[in-house]
Amino acid sequence: MKYGAALPAVGLPPYHRGMSGDPERPTPVDVGAGRLEAFSDAVMAVIITILALELRPPQGSSPKDVYDQLPSLFIYVLSFVFIAIYWNNHHHLLRATTRISGAVMWANMLLLFWLSLIPVVTEWLHTFYRHRLPAASFGIVALAAAFSYSALVHAIIRANGRDSLVGTAISSDRKGVASLVMYAGGVGSTFVSVWIAYALYAAVAVMWLIPDRRFTRDVGRR
Repeated sequence: MKYGAALPAVGLPPYHRGMSGDPERPTPVDVGAGRLEAFSDAVMAVIITILALELRPPQGSSPKDVYDQLPSLFIYVLSFVFIAIYWNNHHHLLRATTRISGAVMWANMLLLFWLSLIPVVTEWLHTFYRHRLPAASFGIVALAAAFSYSALVHAIIRANGRDSLVGTAISSDRKGVASLVMYAGGVGSTFVSVWIAYALYAAVAVMWLIPDRRFTRDVGRR
């Protein structure tokens, strides 16, 4: 009995044929984004939990003690909103995705890597928020996360095709480009004033508080 002949019936993941048309050399493309979304949700939940654990209460009970803690609270809110925005848009993006390739998985891991550094730079800013290097580091991590998200979107389009839901929805990305410019401007402005950098970081967060509805609009049309 040839055991290898029974393998296709065991429920192996589906594949797309390679570009050469040779059925013996398939290009793996796992259908469905549910597992990737669930894994990413879990990672982002852990990141938010770490952020909350790093937050410290005021050192006393007077109004001055509360006032002294306000910068740290602002940094926490900024970081929390930053992760929440990525979770929201990441959710809509993967819900509009049907096929997940290896490139998509690695691009997603790269995004999660940069997001996992947010608690580190946030903790640094809690103590040294007036200093240039910590303020610039937050912007660098945010800029790298934005580039990674863009890479994830393009990897999904390559895996699903230009005529897919994601491919047709991402016809223009003005908000994404504006975010990259503002994050880069925030990093550069730390040489002038860290408060200008924080203002630019907060402006990006405010701009993305309204989630990306391009995917949900196209779902309704289809």
